[in-house]
Amino acid sequence: MRPDHSLPPDYFEGMFKADPDPWRFETSAYEQAKYDRTIAALAGRRYDRALEVGCANGVLTRRVADHAGELVALDVSDSALAAARARCEGLETVSFSRATFPAEAPAGAFDLILLSEVVYYWSDADILLAGRRIDAALAAGGDLLLVHWIGETDYPQTGDEAVAKLADAISAPFQAARSERTDRYRLDLWRRAP
Repeated sequence: MRPDHSLPPDYFEGMFKADPDPWRFETSAYEQAKYDRTIAALAGRRYDRALEVGCANGVLTRRVADHAGELVALDVSDSALAAARARCEGLETVSFSRATFPAEAPAGAFDLILLSEVVYYWSDADILLAGRRIDAALAAGGDLLLVHWIGETDYPQTGDEAVAKLADAISAPFQAARSERTDRYRLDLWRRAP
């Protein structure tokens, strides 16, 4: 039975306290290949201001930073954020905040919002709130990049449900700029109308 509530911050803090790399972001060939595809989906585009929700220990953050003038990275786990800060030390364009998105969201507009492996942790109500946050924060012509595992989970959503529900929750006009599906994950890049 799937939970009907978003997974709480202490779930993630417990994971990162027990193991600084619980999903093997640093060492997994699968994760590295997925990150390669995630960066390739940006197609060399340079973003003025990007938001990464759920930065974990900063492995992907470090790579996304090369594509943004400013990158705001959020996570709910203090342990994960400490690792991400250490990994991105010296990258002056990256800032980190402990925040529970979508309940808490940074101010201002972004021309890239990255939701990699996070939306399926959210309840239906939080997905609706995320849609409103994205409507308010994503600049015209900006990109929303989603990457989600599509195998079985015990999270509130499957990867496919998460993407479909978020699409329904966003009211701003978007077009699908890229869609990829492997046997393990899906990648969706949506571009807001200019």
